[in-house]
Amino acid sequence: MLETTSIKPSCKKPFYPVQKPLRGYLKKWGRDIPLPVTYADMERICYSTPLLDKNGVDTLWEEAHYDLRSWDELQQDLIKLYALLKTEGDFTFTKHLRVARIDYCPFGNSNPFRVRIVNRFNDNADYFYIKKEDASRVYGLELEHILSPHRMKFLAGPGTMVEEHIAGIPGDLFVKDYFHNTSTSNKIRLAKELVKFNERCFVRLLGDMRSYNYVVDITPDIEDFQYRLRPIDFDQQCYEGRANLYRPQFFKENLPYVDLVQQFLNKDSIEQYRMEERTLMAFRLFSSRRRMLDLMNLMVREELSKPEKIESLKAQLNSMHFTDRFSRCTTMGQVLKQNLKQSLRKNIKLIMQ
Repeated sequence: MLETTSIKPSCKKPFYPVQKPLRGYLKKWGRDIPLPVTYADMERICYSTPLLDKNGVDTLWEEAHYDLRSWDELQQDLIKLYALLKTEGDFTFTKHLRVARIDYCPFGNSNPFRVRIVNRFNDNADYFYIKKEDASRVYGLELEHILSPHRMKFLAGPGTMVEEHIAGIPGDLFVKDYFHNTSTSNKIRLAKELVKFNERCFVRLLGDMRSYNYVVDITPDIEDFQYRLRPIDFDQQCYEGRANLYRPQFFKENLPYVDLVQQFLNKDSIEQYRMEERTLMAFRLFSSRRRMLDLMNLMVREELSKPEKIESLKAQLNSMHFTDRFSRCTTMGQVLKQNLKQSLRKNIKLIMQ
């Protein structure tokens, strides 16, 4: 059975700059291109007003308002940015689009801007985000792209990151509005997904996956629904010094999901789903080994955490994996590389037989 305790991540993580080698990696793999709008441009807000949901409840986002004299230019540049993100810079369709709203979140590490794009002909809306550039987040997004079932669309430029919207129901709202809904019938599949999500986060050391930092993606299936948990916050990639902060099962916010695991899954089932996920991660790693090697060669030299956190995590992972190999690590990148080796070695050997 999954163990549960109550833990808290660091209150505020420092930003780590994108150094020249990582910038070169982003250019090589098509992530770093000239951007028509930067985060600094978005900060030129004249004033903002609280953004309420359809029930009149404060969303903790603010609607940003800009000088009308510069609004037309900003709107056109944001539409170009959306085209760069979605269609590799094909601007032929942009005449159909307009910027309906810009939201700003004053909380959290990245203080993101959320841009709402609307098609003029059918009123279909889409979103994308503009955030402060952070090396931790870049590595987190790249690892998600390589090791998860999902492909990530994001662009980076000096001081700025642009990310697509990840569709789904925020995990905390899913508990509140859907958990006891009769349409959410197959709780066993949801329990299975938590086990697999928990395994992915731990193996690639993605921390702080409290329920509001991931979404639940629901897909209709032949007989019922399938569920997929997807992270939407990558700031805590390889930062924390406690191993359990990389395992979503230990956050009190995720207790309703953990209760499902304890209710519907036995020990053998949990081990089966963990092995399934590690096998899939090994296949993804093997098929993207050139890109992963490029990323790891940079990450092992990066400063992504504090020395005391590195030492603490090394000791805990040595204990969990029954080894002393982590003792030789000096950076969080090296710790991650060793954790991938220890976690996926058996699965990779099976694939290569």
